Parts: sequence; C-alpha cells; structure tokens
Amino acid sequence: KETFIPLTVGGGIRTIEDIRKVLRIGADKVSINTAAIKNPDFIREAANRFGSSTIVVTIETIKSGDGKYLAFTDNGREFTGVNAIEWAEELEELGAGELVVTSVDREGTGQGYDLELTARISKNVSIPVIAHGGAGKIQHLCEVFKKCQADAVAVASLLHYETIKRIQSIRVSTDEGNIEFLQSGRGRSTIQERDIATIKEALFHAGIPCRHNIHH
Repeated sequence: KETFIPLTVGGGIRTIEDIRKVLRIGADKVSINTAAIKNPDFIREAANRFGSSTIVVTIETIKSGDGKYLAFTDNGREFTGVNAIEWAEELEELGAGELVVTSVDREGTGQGYDLELTARISKNVSIPVIAHGGAGKIQHLCEVFKKCQADAVAVASLLHYETIKRIQSIRVSTDEGNIEFLQSGRGRSTIQERDIATIKEALFHAGIPCRHNIHH
C-alpha cells in the first residue's frame, strides 16, 4: 500500500498456496531457497503456475577449503551437499526466472562481492543473476557489474549502516528482532554508507546502465 516498487517476498515459502497468498496481497515475486533444495520439482510447478518471472531462487553459498562453492540453507547454517554452480544450472532448467547469489562468507563484511562466484554462475546461466553479500562501497557495485556480468545487485548495509549504528546507541529489546549482528560491529569499519541517488549517479558515470534522475 505504501510503496510502488516491485516487491519480492521470501522466507517460509514452502507450497504453491504460500506463493498464491503472497502474490494475492501485493507481492510481485517470491524468493525460494529451502523448499527448492528439498524438492526441485517445486520450482518447475511454481514456474508453470505463476510464470518464470515470478519465481526467484536464492542460492546461499559458502566456499569450501578446496575452492568449491557449496549451497546452504537457513542463512548459511544448514549444509545441503549441493554444488552451487551446478545447482544454478539446474534451477534455470527447472524454470526459475532469477537467481539471487548470496555469498555467506561476504555478508556484512563490506569487503565486496565474491567476484569469482558471481562470474561463474553468470557465465553458466542465461537468466538474470543478482549478486548479494559484501557490498561496502560503490566501487564494489561497479566491479561486479563490469567483471562478472551481474544483472543486478542487492545491497543492505551500504544504504543504512548509519541507521543501524543509531539503533545500537539506544536500548533495543531482543524481541525487536535478531540484534546479535548489530551488537557485533562486524563490518562497521569497511562500510561507506551512500544513498540510492548517489549510487545511481556513480553507476551512470561508470557507464553502467541504470534508471536515474541526475539534475545538472
């Protein structure tokens, strides 16, 4: 009711009825992870019912000691035994319309996206790939677009880290959410907060197409 940008809803999407309910109340897309790992045919059925453009799959990855990217669920806590690169290819075949590629190793660090991970998946699939995890400054966005052919980026701390620090400065009760990350201070020194207008202008001047309103 309050915003007019496309809304993708994830978390707890397990059935066709779950998808139908969130689309009915205004979501444009759904994001699925655990249910896809447990039953890959769920993605095929969902894409057939609602269209591929509605079905986004998140791939949470952790890089192993031997250099392999492995898929996880539950915010990187549950190992699936699935090779993330091969899983991305399978998801395209099943009908997924977009992939959010999350580097659990980089999340919240501000050290930049995992360029190798993003590049390998972008090279192997033809559907849009959204890079996620690690953005700490505008340069990181430019890198993942130019070096990895990512179609889009997901950012969080880059946009609101100052707000997070202000929240920390007041008393926050544990029933307001998971504040463990906020209290840890992880990544704080590496985040260069910017607003959306500044980010878009920087991307535009770097030759990266994006919708923008730059006033001269």
